[in-house]
Amino acid sequence: MAVALLWRGGFRGASLLYAGPGAAARGVAWLEDVSLGLATGLAVVVLSDIATRSTRWGEALARTLAETLGPLRLRDCVLLAVLSGVAEEALFRGAIQPELGLVTTSLVFGLAHLVPRRELLPWTAFTVLAGFLLGGLYLWTGNLVAPVVTHVVVNGVNLRRLTRDLELADPASAP
Repeated sequence: MAVALLWRGGFRGASLLYAGPGAAARGVAWLEDVSLGLATGLAVVVLSDIATRSTRWGEALARTLAETLGPLRLRDCVLLAVLSGVAEEALFRGAIQPELGLVTTSLVFGLAHLVPRRELLPWTAFTVLAGFLLGGLYLWTGNLVAPVVTHVVVNGVNLRRLTRDLELADPASAP
């Protein structure tokens, strides 16, 4: 978050929240942008659930991520979702995308989530696609509200789902 604030505000003298001066002049349509973020986030959650339940790679990915994360309390999932959603969107969409564009930023977003393990390669592919989706929301709305809400919803629900599934599989692992 500090890097994003320094890059966009300190070096460029621009608002981190908005895609540009025109978007800043329009402001945020709070109801529409939050609703769009919620709807998009829930759609991604549903699609990831379908992939997890109906494909071997999705099931293996979910199992590996759950084991890597270990048990998390609900409040930990919420805190991680909010912090990662706000900070990553500020950096990638708010600071980097206005400089490098949608395609490059989406690829860099995916590389930032790269874990060099075969079973986690679908995770990297997902994050590249998510980068395009979040970047598209940023361009569509002109601000960070919808991408942040989407990111928080996806991370929050999926983190909780992964760690809940781990608890259900091994109740002794629950905190």
